[in-house]
Amino acid sequence: MPTFSLAALMPILLLCVSNIFMTVAWYGHLKFKQEALWLVILISWGIAFIEYCFAVPANRYGHGGLYTAAELKTIQEVISLTVFAGFSVLYLGESFSWMHAAGFACIAFGAFLVFQAG
Repeated sequence: MPTFSLAALMPILLLCVSNIFMTVAWYGHLKFKQEALWLVILISWGIAFIEYCFAVPANRYGHGGLYTAAELKTIQEVISLTVFAGFSVLYLGESFSWMHAAGFACIAFGAFLVFQAG
């Protein structure tokens, strides 16, 4: 695992931004069920394009000397779950139970194991 530096932090920050856009692309339309499906698909594709503009550089900058592909994917998954948890509570108004937290903790432990493999 790399030491703390801007080079190590930049892929993580880009993945955070990327996951915000992707969560909106995948789940934002759930509040607009009255809209035509083709329209929300088209809008979601546009949002996903913006997501790719952050995800691809994040992986390009992060892979190689900094992180392995498995570590980047693990970082992305942990960020994705964190962003989704906030989105589902704040935007969709859904509850977050202790079972959700326990499940996320199990996934976080799995992420810890991935970083120990190196």
